[in-house]
Amino acid sequence: MPPTLASLVHHSALKLTVRAGEDRLDVPVRWAHVSELADPVPYMEGGELLLITALKLDAEDPEAMRRYVKRLAGSGVVGLGFAVGVNYEEIPKALVDAAEEEGLPLLEVPRRTPFLAISKAVSAAIAADQYRAVTAGFAAQRELTKQALSDGPEGLLSALAGQVDGWAALYDASGALVATAPDWAGRRAARLTPDVERLRERPAPASSVVGGEDRVELHSLGTGRRPRAALAVGTAAALGTAERYAVHSAIALLTLTTERSRPLHAAEQRIGAAVLRMLLAGEPDHARAVAGDLYGELLDAPFRLILAESASASAARAHADGHARVGAAALSKAAVAVPDTNGDPLGGLAEIVESAAARSGESVLVVPVGERLVVLAVDGGAAVAACGEYAVALEAARAAVREQPVGDEDELVVGLSAPAGPIAAAAAYKQAEQALSVARRRGRFLVEHEELAAGSVLPLLADDAVRAFADGLLRALREHDATGRGDLVASLRAWLSRHGQWDAAAADLGVHRHTLRYRMRRVEEILGRSLDDPDVRMELWLALKATAAAGE
Repeated sequence: MPPTLASLVHHSALKLTVRAGEDRLDVPVRWAHVSELADPVPYMEGGELLLITALKLDAEDPEAMRRYVKRLAGSGVVGLGFAVGVNYEEIPKALVDAAEEEGLPLLEVPRRTPFLAISKAVSAAIAADQYRAVTAGFAAQRELTKQALSDGPEGLLSALAGQVDGWAALYDASGALVATAPDWAGRRAARLTPDVERLRERPAPASSVVGGEDRVELHSLGTGRRPRAALAVGTAAALGTAERYAVHSAIALLTLTTERSRPLHAAEQRIGAAVLRMLLAGEPDHARAVAGDLYGELLDAPFRLILAESASASAARAHADGHARVGAAALSKAAVAVPDTNGDPLGGLAEIVESAAARSGESVLVVPVGERLVVLAVDGGAAVAACGEYAVALEAARAAVREQPVGDEDELVVGLSAPAGPIAAAAAYKQAEQALSVARRRGRFLVEHEELAAGSVLPLLADDAVRAFADGLLRALREHDATGRGDLVASLRAWLSRHGQWDAAAADLGVHRHTLRYRMRRVEEILGRSLDDPDVRMELWLALKATAAAGE
């Protein structure tokens, strides 16, 4: 504890006597200052014990003393020490009354006690308090380190909560609550998620203070541009020096546990890339041997393969497809909770799936491959669900800003395979690639391969290249119909829809079957292709469907 007026009064060598303000002696003293100025306030910072002999004061003037004391109290001076036996044999009654009226502690300093002794006593007490705080801080650091090594982040949080006489919480890179100590603080910590998300938008290191039923400090954790996690510390009052040491130690230790060294991270990525190559090459046994226990049971259980592509890789294709893109600037205008990617959509997705897997105890394999990201995640697990939720949020944001001009700097396109086992990893990759292509073509953020198998082929025809092919194939027939010499396109559509049944198709058209036969011969003559060829019939049917889908 810092020195107080009470501790100075009880100091046996100083022999101070309280003459006013006995009920306010527990106030901390920041310094002892000597000034004989009639108005020393401009040179005060607050928290001082002011020492005077009243050399330049009319200490017997009640009105002058009231103004003097009132001004001192208003500036934050915590006490007034008056030396007797110098200019006055005792403290004048006017000054005592003014101090009592204002509630300012007034201490009588005997002639044999020099002001320097009081200043030394205050300085020594402050130094001792700081030493105790530093010593306590180092002890807290040792305890926090011990708990972090033995029990991980949960043990560290528990030790930190005890050190600050409050509570502590840890959030992951996505802003989700990971752990709290004590357990009763979980509900309070969960309410801070929006504040944690705002903190994550600032470059690390960053901190903020949140008010409420507790005083809560939020600190980002991480050494890079993007915070890897966040720490919340809730207390009833502002932190003291020792508590501050403990918090800073916890930040350093948690940063070490959440940040992996670059060489280690690079090595893990190389192992992951090697495991992925072996799986895609149809060598699951070799992949398991290389991975060891690194990915748990992921390589033995059904998994999903997620393939994501950034805008820089798909921008040219997107422009050719004519699909609008939704950029980060536009998404931020939408009232939708979309995770911040800081210009790195693939990195953002990697953080989301890794965080979700870590919270649920799942294993996940994340491998960056150029402008793409490959993820193997447990089928039906939290990582796959988090990827889907992310896509839903992005789709909702797109809908909210659909009428606004947007860019493609933060675009993300994702394809998701059907459930597969290690032996079918190559097939799963192909499925994810097909789903990714469809997502890009349709202007979607995520498409599952199972959607394609359960859906219709018709949406796939909504492509500029397909429409160009259809227009070219049917152009000659349309030009013929434009002359008014028949309705070959409608006749061809009716005939193909009836699988070449003359009577049924003629009835649909309301013409004689001989008329329909004549028209089909004209179709063959104009196109120079035989309708007996199944490939020709298939191409014509797809061309008709493509033009119908385009509203032509």
